[in-house]
Amino acid sequence: MSIAPSRKAELIKKFAQGNDDTGSPEVQVAILTERITNLTEHFKEHKKDNHSRRGLLKMVSQRRRLLDYVKRRDEDRYKKLIGELGIRR
Repeated sequence: MSIAPSRKAELIKKFAQGNDDTGSPEVQVAILTERITNLTEHFKEHKKDNHSRRGLLKMVSQRRRLLDYVKRRDEDRYKKLIGELGIRR
């Protein structure tokens, strides 16, 4: 499940560190969180879609690695990010 280009642009604008920032960990985590949320809704209707479930697990582990990286680098940025995205940990 992909996200709409307008929604992706909103996320980039909200979480970007600079003007042309699209690759910072915060932006990547925000986009992955949006995709994970969309897939979670998809699985409520399509319980047996195991191929997409594998992709979901890969996205969750990628997000976890990015969050661990941010936490190692700057704990305050990490706490702010998970607070804004509503990720429990």
